[in-house]
Amino acid sequence: MRIPQIIPITDLRQDAASVLQQVRESDEPLVITQRGRPAAVLLSIEAYEKSDRDRQLLLLLAQGDKEILTSEGYSLDSVMKEADQILNGKQ
Repeated sequence: MRIPQIIPITDLRQDAASVLQQVRESDEPLVITQRGRPAAVLLSIEAYEKSDRDRQLLLLLAQGDKEILTSEGYSLDSVMKEADQILNGKQ
């Protein structure tokens, strides 16, 4: 994992267009600091959507693991179909 780039909020205020272009081109998170402390993370929309899909998939896997332990749940085929839809952004 790479260390994210960090910029102060004043740099963002002074040149927001350039900062947004940098985020879009790199697909890496950009940490915005305020008074020397991390305040926010800026991501390209593509990186955000991928992160959200990955999170949804992990939630489904955790739910499936829980259901296996309690002997309830869904067939493997239906789980794989739903996972494919999430990965392809067709939810």
